[in-house]
Amino acid sequence: MCTSIRFSDGSSNLYLARNLDWTSGYGERVVLTPTGYATRSPFGAVPRIGHAVIGMGIVEEDTPLYFDCGNDAGLAVAGLNFPGYASYAQEPVEGATNVAAFEFPLWVASQFTKVDDVEAALGDVVIVDRPINEKYPSSLLHWIIGDSTRAIVVESTSDGMQVFDDDVDVLANQPGFAWHHENLRNYLNLSPEFPEEIVLGRAHLSPFGSGSHMRGVPGDYYSPSRFVRAAYVNTHYPDKATEEENVSRAFHTLQQVAMVDGCAAMGSGEFEKTIYTGLFSSRTTTYYWNTYDDPAIRSVAMADHAPDGTNLVLV
Repeated sequence: MCTSIRFSDGSSNLYLARNLDWTSGYGERVVLTPTGYATRSPFGAVPRIGHAVIGMGIVEEDTPLYFDCGNDAGLAVAGLNFPGYASYAQEPVEGATNVAAFEFPLWVASQFTKVDDVEAALGDVVIVDRPINEKYPSSLLHWIIGDSTRAIVVESTSDGMQVFDDDVDVLANQPGFAWHHENLRNYLNLSPEFPEEIVLGRAHLSPFGSGSHMRGVPGDYYSPSRFVRAAYVNTHYPDKATEEENVSRAFHTLQQVAMVDGCAAMGSGEFEKTIYTGLFSSRTTTYYWNTYDDPAIRSVAMADHAPDGTNLVLV
């Protein structure tokens, strides 16, 4: 399970962050794909790297498999688990832009500069169930894509390709984005305002303190609950000016939906936890992250690692 948020600062810089929740990690590392890297795209959707890309993922057969990433133009994407709903084409479709599921984040981040362009291109895109190898079958995902102005959600289901304007800048897991968005109407009463005293009969009842208008925010780890909680916190978090303040904002927001070991078991009996929290900042083209066992925030700046080189850089 996972949760992602997008926001921007007063200077039109993008911040896209996510939690990756699972029972264990995959050996993931920060990976930089430079513009000189020779791609291995099954259907030619990624003929070359037009924009350097940095993010969290694994490398298999010298190919970056990104969980989330951003590029040197300020566009970012994150994939979140979507089983039971995601459906990909079994074979490439003639005349379409055929993108293998494993390369979708790389396709987005290496080929485009803004969300509007991605959305326009998606009209001709088919996501194909072509895994990198038998060891890593295609993950059933949907994706949030953001820039400094807005975000969209991309879902490939049995109904075909669907693209949603993500006007709340949040994504969680199944069900689909449209259901989550509609569900927010159940929480119109929520507010960060300080409650006023009320009169009940002859009694004057004053609040115990702040926060009573938040009653009803779901506190469990269920995907619909995390979506509501993340939307509430991300919406009401005050705008911040500096890079440090916005990094703090992202990590504090996602702490509100982080999963703690021992609290939520999967069908296998194993417990989910937040394996890592990752953040891409377009302001400094820097990737920030921490892990469940090491909450200290670390960072890698794209500019420090030859973004115009020819070889993948693993940090």
